[in-house]
Amino acid sequence: MRQTGYERTEQSYVVPDVVLRDQEGRRVNLAKALADPKPVVLSFIFTSCTTICPVLTATMAQTQQSLGPDASDVRMLSISIDPDYDTPARLRQYAQRFHAGEGWEFLTGDRADILAVQRAFDAYRGDKMNHVPLTFLRFEPQGPWIRLEGFAGAQELVQEYRRHEVNRDSGAT
Repeated sequence: MRQTGYERTEQSYVVPDVVLRDQEGRRVNLAKALADPKPVVLSFIFTSCTTICPVLTATMAQTQQSLGPDASDVRMLSISIDPDYDTPARLRQYAQRFHAGEGWEFLTGDRADILAVQRAFDAYRGDKMNHVPLTFLRFEPQGPWIRLEGFAGAQELVQEYRRHEVNRDSGAT
């Protein structure tokens, strides 16, 4: 299905069992975190980026705000692809810059672990300067990931969430 500004596909990914650190320095086992039954919105960013990443992060912020009270039912993850520069402290500052609310984690980790995660999501492009805008959504732990390649807006992300909620409430898959 081709959309204006992005391409939507459904994919299956095997999340590596790696331990990352959030913006507060807390350890986060990514596989366990993604086993949570909450819907997930995930993106790859780096804080020194001046092109794609601020747009993706602003879209995530608008999505969180647009979800209103439902935002507490969604786990949002922004994973740094520049772990050498993006310390938990830098990620915390970046999160504050974009007014990230509760339930939105910014993650970093060892280079090998970050590369494993990027490769698992078919998001690795050789180095950070070759990255592309990607947003991933998943509604159940064993369900498919919706991969949005390109610039999906907050309205599209919220529509994906609402469509899932309607289908779930009606018993459709």
